[in-house]
Amino acid sequence: MTVSVLVVDDSGFFRKRLTEILTASGQIRVVGVASNGREGVELAESLRPDVITMDYEMPIMDGISAVREIMKRHPVPVLMFSSLTYEGARITLDALEAGAVDFLPKNFEEIARDGSQLQKILIDRVLDVARSRPSSRVSHSTYQSPSQSSSHSSRPDQSASGTVFSRPSAPGRPDTRPLPSGDQSAQGVPSRPSRKGPARHFAVVGIGTSTGGPVALQRVLAALPATFPSPIVLVQHMPASFTPAFAERLNKLCKIEVRQAEDGDILRPGLALLAPGGKQMMVENRGGQPRVRILPGDERLNYRPCVDVTFGSLARAYPGKTLGVILTGMGSDGREGCRMMKQSGSQIWSQDEKSSVIYGMPMAVAKAGLSDEVLALDDVAPRLIEGVS
Repeated sequence: MTVSVLVVDDSGFFRKRLTEILTASGQIRVVGVASNGREGVELAESLRPDVITMDYEMPIMDGISAVREIMKRHPVPVLMFSSLTYEGARITLDALEAGAVDFLPKNFEEIARDGSQLQKILIDRVLDVARSRPSSRVSHSTYQSPSQSSSHSSRPDQSASGTVFSRPSAPGRPDTRPLPSGDQSAQGVPSRPSRKGPARHFAVVGIGTSTGGPVALQRVLAALPATFPSPIVLVQHMPASFTPAFAERLNKLCKIEVRQAEDGDILRPGLALLAPGGKQMMVENRGGQPRVRILPGDERLNYRPCVDVTFGSLARAYPGKTLGVILTGMGSDGREGCRMMKQSGSQIWSQDEKSSVIYGMPMAVAKAGLSDEVLALDDVAPRLIEGVS
């Protein structure tokens, strides 16, 4: 299946370069381009693309406002392009709250210096985003979430602005559920297990996530009371320049304390520590006191931070005494860490397919038979409050 893409960016050079890279794959068709957010909103409604790539700083209407408007009118998976700076992180997090699915650096050299590797990353990311559910269809953030409305049934023949390359051959959008191939296949996933037992004490609760995770984590953590009885470690696939801004954002929204982890931090109830981007976070048991170690990111590992690394350390430090939670995300990071935790006697929960932006990581855990409970996103926080003493 060919994926149709609308490119929205005020830079003519960037529009041309991105169009060349995407169309060279043979799997992607750029059906139109727009030079500002207003044109992007209009073309999104008339073309109904499978994916929209969106810049954040544009004249007439900025990218975040455009994403909000698109999610109100006709939700489409959006891939944001942003700068790897603190301000870029803040803007990107706003865009993800507005409904964007994922993001990439706008400076292509920050993605990959090799041209062929750059092309592969861009194409793979667009195809992954095409399989996702726009977050406004999945759940509403507790903080400034986009409103959801029904899609428009009419499709005008001409857009009011922008450039249309070719029209999709069929008016309907493809099924945006994960494609049944490779790790993205939901075939073989067991029905939702429900073995809820009495509340129990956990030395540490670990939560791992990737695509769709910033909004999902915000939704879960903001619902927890300040007196939540277990310390929490968070692993979100995110660049090093983004995690400080994300931790600050969560801390402002949550009753518990949230901050980026530093080497030697002591874990305590009511505190959640976020793994810093570009590094690895491990948990150690120092005389019954949980501490975190922050280590340089190993270039041989695909993810820095990596859920498997952190969860594996939980299994070793507190065998049978931890809870692992896997939320939305592409790929299978977390599966092996959950396997180690499960083998030590610990509990594993995973998010269900319906509420996941991308059902990759939680599916890998459930398909491996590691999930003690499979929960909708809105049920994770209540279940944590109920099940952790």
